[in-house]
Amino acid sequence: MEHIILLFFSFFTEAVILWQYVSSLFAPSHSSKIRLVLLSAFYAILFLISLLGQTWLNIISFFVINTVFLYMLFKLKLLLAFFHSAILTAIMGISELAVFGIMSRFFPHFLLEPGVGIVCYTVFSKIFFFAVIYLLIHLFKGKKANQEQYDHSEALLMLIPISSVFVMFTFLAIGETSSFVPPVDFMVTISAVFLLIVNLLVFGINQYNQKKSQEYTDMQLLLQKESDSVEYYEMMLSQNENHSILIHDIKKHLQSIKLLNEKNEPDKINAYIQQLMESSDLKETSKICDNEMLNAIFCRYQRQCNDKHIAFHTDIRSGTVKNIYQHDLTSLFCNLLDNAVESADNIPDSYIELSVQKKENSPFIVIIVINSCRSTPVYDQDGLPVSHKANKERHGFGIKSIKKVVKQYHGHLQMYYDDHSGTFHTIITLKQ
Repeated sequence: MEHIILLFFSFFTEAVILWQYVSSLFAPSHSSKIRLVLLSAFYAILFLISLLGQTWLNIISFFVINTVFLYMLFKLKLLLAFFHSAILTAIMGISELAVFGIMSRFFPHFLLEPGVGIVCYTVFSKIFFFAVIYLLIHLFKGKKANQEQYDHSEALLMLIPISSVFVMFTFLAIGETSSFVPPVDFMVTISAVFLLIVNLLVFGINQYNQKKSQEYTDMQLLLQKESDSVEYYEMMLSQNENHSILIHDIKKHLQSIKLLNEKNEPDKINAYIQQLMESSDLKETSKICDNEMLNAIFCRYQRQCNDKHIAFHTDIRSGTVKNIYQHDLTSLFCNLLDNAVESADNIPDSYIELSVQKKENSPFIVIIVINSCRSTPVYDQDGLPVSHKANKERHGFGIKSIKKVVKQYHGHLQMYYDDHSGTFHTIITLKQ
């Protein structure tokens, strides 16, 4: 029974170490829930195989199952999955052999101690395994980060497994010189187990905090971008207001021109007219919808589409967005149209169709965006497209911003690609 418990503990620890290794280095292709379920199932199979007591079968099955796990659940080529699985298998075997050799050389009597000896050997080998794996994570992440900012202070956390190895040496040295009598042997066993758990927890919490810190930073950048966009469109609204004032005052300008004409001063008349024509307040603005902020947004993207030779069609029903805050309008429609323009760019006869309508006899409005798209996008576990840009960690915030607004207004977001027409469809419902 003790042997089975130790085997279960060993495979549980190895599964946790593998989880930290792959989560730190590789982009997943499935959700965390699926990865966790399959990892548990795979290591349950390894546990059952280990009960047969065949060393070579254990090693081969460990290598094969880790390869399958990496290849199936992460965005890795088969050869790279083989490589990392081989690394994990080799380090796991070397750590057990190294600890066994150390204990046989320096603490031979303690190794033969029933109970506490085998537990300390198991814990010691897993701490050794974990220390080497964490060192590899640090090295691989440093290479992966390349020129990007990377927090090398994480290397200081190596002091924790190193200190744990020293503590284990201390336990073994004490056990070699004097026998542990009950209940001291039990306390030493529990202390060794706790030591390994503390190592795993510290690094797990550190990884979790890093992820949350990165999400917080990304969200702050996104909010800053949305704030800048709101200021930009407010400036455009101010310009439109100046435009209206100028048109209102056109009668006075005509009277001034008439006076100059009566004085027979054609040069001054030409200069006056030229000054009016060059005024930014006289630039033509389109009337696309009855919401001033949204109209300013659409005018900007209409000019972008004209420059890129993309047909831009809109159907915005009156009063549909009056209950949506301006910063949410900016965030939602700017990100929708940014993605649509990027997708439709450089495609012959490309177009973007945007409609906003109120659903009859309900408090919901329906936003539909249809745009030309060259190929089927890659989707994440939520059915939303994944950024195709090289550095995915620094992109994809547009979709997150859209999801945030949809969630805030208790709505629903659906995105899909139509192979027949070569178009990408976005359908959003928002509760007013």
